[in-house]
Amino acid sequence: MNANAIRHVPVVIVGAGPTGITAATLLAQYGVHSLILERWPGVYPQPRAVHLDDEIFRVLARLGIAEEFAAISRPTLGLRLLDNKFNVFAEFHRNPDHSAHGYPQANMFDQPELEGLLRANLKRYPNAELRGNADVTAISARGNGARITYTDRTDGTTQQVDADYLLGCDGANSVVRSHIGSAMRDLKFEQRWLVVDVATEADLRQWEGVYQICDPARAGTYMRIGESRYRWEFRLLDGESARDFDTLGALRPLISPWTRHVDDSELDLLRVAEYTFRAQIADRWRRGNIFILGDAAHLTPPFIGQGMGAGLRDAMNLSWKIAAVCHGTLPPDVLDSYQQERKPHCRALIRLALTVGWSMTGGGRLGDLTRRTVLPRAGLIPGLRNKIVDSATPALRRSALIHKSRGPRQLAGKLCPNPLLPNGKRLDDAAGAGFSVVTRAPLPPVTGKMLRERNVPVIEADPGSELAAWLRDGHASAALIRPDRTVMRAGRDPALVAASAVTLPTPQRRQ
Repeated sequence: MNANAIRHVPVVIVGAGPTGITAATLLAQYGVHSLILERWPGVYPQPRAVHLDDEIFRVLARLGIAEEFAAISRPTLGLRLLDNKFNVFAEFHRNPDHSAHGYPQANMFDQPELEGLLRANLKRYPNAELRGNADVTAISARGNGARITYTDRTDGTTQQVDADYLLGCDGANSVVRSHIGSAMRDLKFEQRWLVVDVATEADLRQWEGVYQICDPARAGTYMRIGESRYRWEFRLLDGESARDFDTLGALRPLISPWTRHVDDSELDLLRVAEYTFRAQIADRWRRGNIFILGDAAHLTPPFIGQGMGAGLRDAMNLSWKIAAVCHGTLPPDVLDSYQQERKPHCRALIRLALTVGWSMTGGGRLGDLTRRTVLPRAGLIPGLRNKIVDSATPALRRSALIHKSRGPRQLAGKLCPNPLLPNGKRLDDAAGAGFSVVTRAPLPPVTGKMLRERNVPVIEADPGSELAAWLRDGHASAALIRPDRTVMRAGRDPALVAASAVTLPTPQRRQ
């Protein structure tokens, strides 16, 4: 191959799933060109993820598809825990209209529909190129970046591209992860589950929430994921496989508690598949300017619905940092903060998923007795009940971009809220895509001048407002908010808080 034919692109992304498309869109908004290489020609037609929380809905809003996603998703009203005889242990309600982030706390959806929205939205950015039928076959080092070799599966030709940054969003069998010498560390969890998708126009007469069967012998989950689409998941017993349940007749003993009012002729069995749920996390997420994101870096059991969301959090965390380094706003060493922040956060969510899974389905007869005793009372304790339905994830740990103090209840590392402001807009609209300052105390004139020169928005929290209460609860008068809406630092001195404010280039308008 003639070396002159080798393209150069600032960022190459391997994998066009939700994580890869999100990273490319965010980079495009900051004016950073990217090329996405995807092995398959289009969206994978079967759903995998079916849930995302209000924090991830907020990311979708940042991408520009909040209204479109709302039209294809379904807020769920909470969680109902049942025994193997369908008796209710406990019920935890969610109010879809109440959320610190401005969106329903739990949302069910069909993943292919979401991926279709993400890809359609990406086409609005001419500096983001998606190439399907591109099978990456080799990666070699080029300074801190990489040279990527791929086969165009449409004509069999071999192509090469050089990248300053390479993002591996290529799933559990990641080629990029192998290239950087990273290995998945097993967190001691592996279970085989049956996944069943059914479509029907019939009324199943069910509560509009998630059902969890707390049975150590046959744990199960039911959820409505669309206007006429439903999902069941059941743990497979030893010796069973998906082939044992590939007809409605074979499935009837499992799904009959929900479908007893409906004839088989009214049910369309879309898919029966077997999945092995694992808990794993990569030991290293970076080598030079090569990074791994999403399932390439971590695998989360589905018990808290955070698998896909974790990948979008990775993209949100890393993309603005790469953009800032590309534009010279921040030094290259800030990229070290990606693994420092995201890996502990993912590990915490994986452990939470394992804890929730065990508490609902583990422990044999003793665990079953404990659930019958404890879970009904959990719903009666307001603080504990609220904690169970709260979708907030842990704060990020200290890094070069998170300045934590020693005080209690500090805000640094947490997501800021997204309330409605007096002008009727949400905080995210006022904050823009760069850094911003939220304050409930007047800023010194010299500080205000500095922020204006750096194009850093200042959002004043009115006394008695939700935003002012958030600052007070964190013992702060002001907070510096990063582009990913994480609090970089907070404190009682607004001038000191604002001193480390920086700015990013203005995002490009969508075409």
